[in-house]
Amino acid sequence: MKGTLYLFIICLFTACSSLRYMEIETFNPSEITYPGHIRKILIVNNAAPQPPDMGYVFNLFGVPQQVEKIETDSALFDACRALGTAIAETDFFDDVLFFHEGTSKDDNSLKLTPEEVSSLCEETGTDAIISFDRLLFDMQKEIIAFSEGYVIGSIRIDVKGIVRSYLPGKTGPAITALTSDSIFWMEYADTQEELMLRLPTPAEALRVAGKYIGSKPYPLFVPHWKNEMRWYFAGSGARWKEATVYAVSGKWENASERWQYIYNHSSRWSDKAKSASNLALVSEITGHPEKALEWAKIAHNLFESKKGNEHSYTQMQELYVKTLEQRILNDKKLNLQFGKE
Repeated sequence: MKGTLYLFIICLFTACSSLRYMEIETFNPSEITYPGHIRKILIVNNAAPQPPDMGYVFNLFGVPQQVEKIETDSALFDACRALGTAIAETDFFDDVLFFHEGTSKDDNSLKLTPEEVSSLCEETGTDAIISFDRLLFDMQKEIIAFSEGYVIGSIRIDVKGIVRSYLPGKTGPAITALTSDSIFWMEYADTQEELMLRLPTPAEALRVAGKYIGSKPYPLFVPHWKNEMRWYFAGSGARWKEATVYAVSGKWENASERWQYIYNHSSRWSDKAKSASNLALVSEITGHPEKALEWAKIAHNLFESKKGNEHSYTQMQELYVKTLEQRILNDKKLNLQFGKE
């Protein structure tokens, strides 16, 4: 994967200071690097449904209520479906299948055995398994009355789970990861009856939470895009202003020419440091992370020698140097994951 394939500009924010912040989207490798022959993935629900009398608390005007038991089977199904859909949409694997039957056992084992993995892959014609091995939901619902004559209702669901990937012939999981998050609703109405129509039912809320948590772990298994923050320096001179105008409009080569001139001809160390930092950004954006790292180190060394380690610009450049070093490592991992030299 060349740098130009994994980086492009999403949006740009300007500020009144000498710094201009912008957001870019970078292409990152998955946590796990599968062997090259892994082309078909099976998504499995191996999580036992939690007992129906657990995980739901409802307080009405400060008083705990007796609540109906709720089933999590559909939420587990939705979580697995959402994970499979998110992985399939990346087009990294040739095929992503979903095993419709649950595989959890009466002994509450949290892992698939090597025999189960081989059997499932043979039955479905897949090369590896991604499994939700545990998924627990904790729902809290509350309705509060206000003296002004209206009521407010809220629902919060905390979800925790374990997701693993298995390969046939291996004695244990290829990767084990914990996933957790929360989802929240809040509505208000004139009456309790109207409020209940606006809030989702417990069963509906659980299914939404299942879909939400299921879509989150996909970066573990496939290369993915991620938003990151960057910055560049502006100045008051004519070439600084020209460069800023070009940068705002995305004309990075034109901006680079101005910043390069400033770096070559300015006698001020601060101009050299800031223009070097900007040239690092241009190099990253145009797909040359190694060159970007060279410029970022030049900027960092100038700021450090003149302002010291504690100055904000020094620390920002140190962070950028580390970020670029990681980007270069990520490129190598991406090449491996895509089977490229």
